[in-house]
Amino acid sequence: MTQSPKPYLPPPPESLTTLHVDEWIVICDKPSGLLSVPGRGPEKAVCASSILSERHGDVLIVHRLDMDTSGLMIFARTKAAQRALSMSFEKRRVEKTYEALVDGVIEADEGTINAAIAKHSLQRPLRHLDPEGREAITHWRTLKREGSCTRVLLKPETGRSHQLRLHMASRGHPILGDVFYGEANSHERLCLHAKSLVFPHPDSTETVHADCPVPF
Repeated sequence: MTQSPKPYLPPPPESLTTLHVDEWIVICDKPSGLLSVPGRGPEKAVCASSILSERHGDVLIVHRLDMDTSGLMIFARTKAAQRALSMSFEKRRVEKTYEALVDGVIEADEGTINAAIAKHSLQRPLRHLDPEGREAITHWRTLKREGSCTRVLLKPETGRSHQLRLHMASRGHPILGDVFYGEANSHERLCLHAKSLVFPHPDSTETVHADCPVPF
């Protein structure tokens, strides 16, 4: 069931961990509950980009994670790096892997969800499945069946807003703690974590492998 938005109470800045920094990029592990970029209004100014800018100098946005999703994010430190990284995302040269806990027992071991997503016209920021929407593809694999829920590995081929949350909910297995597409009280947090990123470095083009542990 969808709930009304709660007041924004970001976790302390030290809960955001810098994992790598060089002349071109910063990689961090964002905690659940922290915005990726500033929201509307001064009360939503604290976010991953503002914290990293204070630590390392100005950083530039390349991609985003939902506020309630935790895990890996890449920020650029130069315009050239931002352009190169943005192109890598656009051309699907970035391999993203998420882990999630979903409601219910998934009997199958793996599969692919290919269901286009469009912006919901009346209930922003919700999205909905729509054949006329933008292509959205998610590959999934069962990791472990844990009682009444299932731990899954998710590999999005595309990067639509709310893609993983909506795709899993559409199959009858919403992600635990999902206030938009599932039962908010099913867990204390959204059980969705960006656990690994593989991408070409914007300067050297060498492959970068970034990983961080799953906190649930």
